[in-house]
Amino acid sequence: MRTDFHGSSSPNFTNFGRSILSMKRDQVGHSVDQETQYQDSEIEAFQRQVAQRFHELSLVDSHELLSVSWISKLLDVFLCCQEEFKAVLFNHQSALTKHPMDKLVFDYFERSVKGLDVCNAIRDGIEQVRQWQRQLEIVLCALDNQKSLGEGQIRRAKKALVDLAIGMLDEKESSTNLGHRNRSFGRYQKDSHSQKHNLKHFRSLSWSVSRSWSASKQLQAIGSNIVVPKGSEIIATNGLAVAVYTMSCVFLFVMWALVAAIPCQDRGLQSHFNIPKSFIWGAPILSLHDRILEEAKKRERRNTSGLLKEIHGIEKAARFMNGLTESIQFPIDEHKEEEVRKRVEELRIVYGGLKDGLDPLEKQVREVFHRIVKSRTAGLDSVRYLL
Repeated sequence: MRTDFHGSSSPNFTNFGRSILSMKRDQVGHSVDQETQYQDSEIEAFQRQVAQRFHELSLVDSHELLSVSWISKLLDVFLCCQEEFKAVLFNHQSALTKHPMDKLVFDYFERSVKGLDVCNAIRDGIEQVRQWQRQLEIVLCALDNQKSLGEGQIRRAKKALVDLAIGMLDEKESSTNLGHRNRSFGRYQKDSHSQKHNLKHFRSLSWSVSRSWSASKQLQAIGSNIVVPKGSEIIATNGLAVAVYTMSCVFLFVMWALVAAIPCQDRGLQSHFNIPKSFIWGAPILSLHDRILEEAKKRERRNTSGLLKEIHGIEKAARFMNGLTESIQFPIDEHKEEEVRKRVEELRIVYGGLKDGLDPLEKQVREVFHRIVKSRTAGLDSVRYLL
């Protein structure tokens, strides 16, 4: 169910702050020390920040949703939320060893580890899109900025378009079947760049998760034990349980959105988001979730290898261009040549977006991977130090 976002003054959030984070205060007859008041306001501020960041993401135009630039903004939001969450835990380290906070934090870090495989799979999906980009480059080199179009140029472009179509079809099939991957951010191979840039050969070399790995099952594992904290847990942790729940939902949504957008093994969007309306950040996240699901249901996107806007652009432009080159007879008449140049311009725009966006996006995914590792290590080290 979609809920509406009303901003930081939402009555729901006001009620939430009074009825839940103040439960501890009410139980002690409103005699609350300064430390508890500071902790409550800190957790409320964290939630407001999460809500505001996702609200801004949800304002995106439908044509830009799931574009490379939007995914980049999503990862920026995640990294910011991660840092803010880490600061909350750091400021209350002594509480991390007490029940039930010790288990909640441990479960969160274990959940985050499951995201490492998602990052590896997404990195390989980005590399796959980069292979398609190279096929587009061949087409552009053959047809763009040419005074006249000859039979040799058209033949070269057609071959690249056929290779592109085969590669994308192969990826669509793999998104519903299990494959074998053997690279990861943690195990970089020096000779990986020297491998032959053949689409099928690339597929056999690049996978970074096990043969039985499934993106759909991994998302289910990440979200399997995310539950709304009980009142007793909120009281016992002075509201810190709410911060853990907030960050867990953010983490699940970001991993889910990456799988939705980028080609990866055994994609699936079946994860359910049941966030109570009392959480102000739930409204924009649920809104984005609904919009992405609606995008996936569109007829032209149902069997795609990924919902990334640029992938749809490749499929659409390449399909039109392939049909056009198949119908060309030589010598090319003026009308047909003008139509070819129009389609080439469409391909050039798609190519430009990929050329400018893929490398920064891959670096961000790499940063998310390493930030997860560092946060987990630092968090567990802090708990061990206090024990």
